[in-house]
Amino acid sequence: MNNLHQTILREFHRMITRRIYFVACIVLPLFSLVFMATIFGNGRMEDLPVGVVDADNTSASRNIIRMVEATPSLRVIRHYVDEIEAREAVKKKEVYGYLVIPSDFAEKVGNNEEVTLCYYYHNSMLSVGGELKATFEELLNEIAVTPIVTEAVALGEDEQIITSFLLPVSNDEYPVYNQNRNYTIYLSQPFYFVFLQILLLLVTTYALGSESKFVTSADWLDKAGGSIGVAVLGKLLPYSFIFIFMSLLANWVFFGLMQIPLFGSFWTMMVVSVLFVFSTQAMALFLFALFPVLGLIISAVSMFGSLGATLSGVTFPVSFMDTPVYVVSFFFPVRHFMEIVQSLLYTGGTFVDYWQSIVVLLLFLVPPIFLLPRLENAIMTHSYEVLE
Repeated sequence: MNNLHQTILREFHRMITRRIYFVACIVLPLFSLVFMATIFGNGRMEDLPVGVVDADNTSASRNIIRMVEATPSLRVIRHYVDEIEAREAVKKKEVYGYLVIPSDFAEKVGNNEEVTLCYYYHNSMLSVGGELKATFEELLNEIAVTPIVTEAVALGEDEQIITSFLLPVSNDEYPVYNQNRNYTIYLSQPFYFVFLQILLLLVTTYALGSESKFVTSADWLDKAGGSIGVAVLGKLLPYSFIFIFMSLLANWVFFGLMQIPLFGSFWTMMVVSVLFVFSTQAMALFLFALFPVLGLIISAVSMFGSLGATLSGVTFPVSFMDTPVYVVSFFFPVRHFMEIVQSLLYTGGTFVDYWQSIVVLLLFLVPPIFLLPRLENAIMTHSYEVLE
């Protein structure tokens, strides 16, 4: 225990004497926490910039424009002369979409003739495109029935009966979770941990590889009493404590201060977050033991962390990915962690629902143990220097 204590103290001294550790372990996690807690604002898309091409320029067309301006999700920032100009603005992302009112709109409406209103939107950003499409469709449905409803009401008919006749199918939605479709609830906590796993991978591998970079491996092993197990444990535990604290702080901010609804157990989320930190560190140790070269391993874990962000299932369900990709996703701790998180967030799942994911996270702790002799041999023989 004395050797482990000495190794831990040695690592703490290295941490406080090198600015990079302060930035990577304290500044970046706190910055990402504040960033993810505030990036989505009130949680919904509002005031998306759109344009209007009003070729009719009548009181009827101006009423349509006022209806567009009254929609919270949209903000009309410019009126265009023609569609060519509006299309160019969309390509440049000056606006995300535009509505076209034809030149004979008022005339055809007055003659009870069919008239078409067209809308166009930029779909390179799927969330923005989806929001615009849904908003425009809802708005145009309302516009389509307004003249008929107005005329029918003037003749003494009941507005509700006429509306139900014109739109016989009503779409009433009752979301079980996240009734307001708040992006903060869906994405803030998962995205924070996706970013945290990248930091964990980079910090862990850098802490291990820096011993060779600064030619201090002999002193490291000496403090550990010549035991590679004690050396690795003493080196990684200080970072474990820091990242566990950051994980618990993040959960407290998201589910405590921000009141993000959590259907499952808050304390289960805390425990699983601790397990996530250890399993991600274990994966970093495993990769470093395979490729004990600092320059190479930093590139490798950067790629691994980026792939983990994709394969975590936050933005696209893993089960619907191609079979080879689905199989590969099992080798990423963040993927199993996110399965537990989503179960706790959305369904209030119990241990029966996610025990398999917990078992897999625990299994990640095993493989690095078998590669410790390889890591010790690389350190003792300085084979990493040859590779460099």
